[in-house]
Amino acid sequence: MTDKTATLYRMVLPDHVCPFGVRAKAMLESEGFQIEEHILSSRDEVDAFEAEQGVQTTPQIFIGGERIGGSDDLERYLASA
Repeated sequence: MTDKTATLYRMVLPDHVCPFGVRAKAMLESEGFQIEEHILSSRDEVDAFEAEQGVQTTPQIFIGGERIGGSDDLERYLASA
């Protein structure tokens, strides 16, 4: 794996920070990724993103333009890389 750039979409609402998004960011940082981070800061933004991407959860991680998935998917991806 040579591309060490990742795009991370994660939920940070006024009353809730998604722990899975925090975990995904920490995993990427520990692997030396440069992260392009997109904060979804309202329920409407989260719902619109999920509908647009055809997913049911955040965070969503993309590496090399490919959707890896959520934090559990990222963990499996990094373990197999």
